Amino acid sequence: MQAKSAHSIWTFMNTTLMTIIKFIHHALFGKLLIDQLIPSDLYLIMIKIYDPENEMKTCRNFNCVLHSKYCCRRTSNTSRCLNLGSYNYLGFAAADEYCTPLVIESLKKYSPSTCSVRVDGGTTKLHTELEELVARFVGKPSAVLFGMGYVTNSAIIPCLVGKGGLIISDSLNHNSIVNGARGSGATVRVFQHNSPAHLEEVLREQIAGGQPRTHRPWKKIIVIVEGIYSMEGELCKLPEVIAVCKKYKAYTYLDEAHSIGAVGQSGRGVCELLGVDPADVDIMMGTFTKSFGSCGGYIAASKEIIQHLKLSCPAHLYATSMSPPAVQQVISAIKVILGEDGSNRGAQKIARIRENSNFFRSELKKMGFEVLGDNDSPVMPIMLYNPAKIPAFSRECLRQKVAVVTVAFPATPLLLARARICISASHTREDLIKALDVISQVGDLVGIKYFPAEPPKIAEADHDKLE
Repeated sequence: MQAKSAHSIWTFMNTTLMTIIKFIHHALFGKLLIDQLIPSDLYLIMIKIYDPENEMKTCRNFNCVLHSKYCCRRTSNTSRCLNLGSYNYLGFAAADEYCTPLVIESLKKYSPSTCSVRVDGGTTKLHTELEELVARFVGKPSAVLFGMGYVTNSAIIPCLVGKGGLIISDSLNHNSIVNGARGSGATVRVFQHNSPAHLEEVLREQIAGGQPRTHRPWKKIIVIVEGIYSMEGELCKLPEVIAVCKKYKAYTYLDEAHSIGAVGQSGRGVCELLGVDPADVDIMMGTFTKSFGSCGGYIAASKEIIQHLKLSCPAHLYATSMSPPAVQQVISAIKVILGEDGSNRGAQKIARIRENSNFFRSELKKMGFEVLGDNDSPVMPIMLYNPAKIPAFSRECLRQKVAVVTVAFPATPLLLARARICISASHTREDLIKALDVISQVGDLVGIKYFPAEPPKIAEADHDKLE
């Protein structure tokens, strides 16, 4: 009797504990780290004891911290999807009739890498040609290349301003700018996103107060903004920002990572789009990873600033230079944009991305989605808000062969999750219509159409006929 009673108690405890383990496993499901609740090794020991047959199909790797049934495994399944997540704005990331043969030729001539820094053996004729071409393209006297877009901000900013200087940064600037500002040793102040009025207020207050403790005048003041904000899709109010900076004699640093090549009549970025003279922007930064289908970044400025950066920036002095084929890819892409390849394909690409972006944005809004950003911007965030809707939206789109990027904390505030759509000139109208159809269906399923949808125009026309 006692043995039966003990066995019943053991069975009850075993069942209860197994239920708890299953609850933890399914509640986490790979979205949260189990180590936040239970030490990883203890969890696996419990799993091995109480689930010896591995009914839950759990990962048994002690070095893994997710332990979901999807981790530590590779699937052999592949899906061909419509890509709405990459930065391939002008379509140069794919094989191109002009760019690709020249890149292959440069690979044979120069090899895949220089295996050296710029100041040693890492500068080829291609690097010099691209620096001159970039300076001409953006309208500045000189330019310098870097092997990585992120480093272009994070390594350059500390070379431009240091202790005794002041950086005034937009509140939604990219992480590379934030880290560069923090590493500079300068005082950092933030102004409300895309608000020239608040920028002026901050500038006036800081100039009046001077440096902390000593109240001496600032050695240098730099205002940092982006051309297109990558998580908002908004265009910078550049003319107003320039006017404020001129009024208070502050330098302007413009990050055009998402705008160069993608906006403007000839792809020259927000300066061209908004009618700003590039001479009014002191430092222009951009990357080659988006519109040009390559890697790396650049700084364009006066000859004196560029020479200073070449002599002082660690990313130039100690980092391996850009791969020659990657450099050739950018050279070829810019020449296509400028029409120097002997065709008008560059103008067609720029016109197409503007048309595609405005069409897609307007259709999303008509469906009732909350879409951030401005017209002409190829970046359009669809607001999800609820964190639980992030995987639901992404996985359901993927199930219907549409690949989207969802963005959550810490890249955005916890309750401002979104899906970020990036439009390309390579998208056909059929691609966009298919994507809109899938996103509309998923939006209804997940419940993210926060505004009333506009009635179809066909229905309106029929209604007018009946009247």
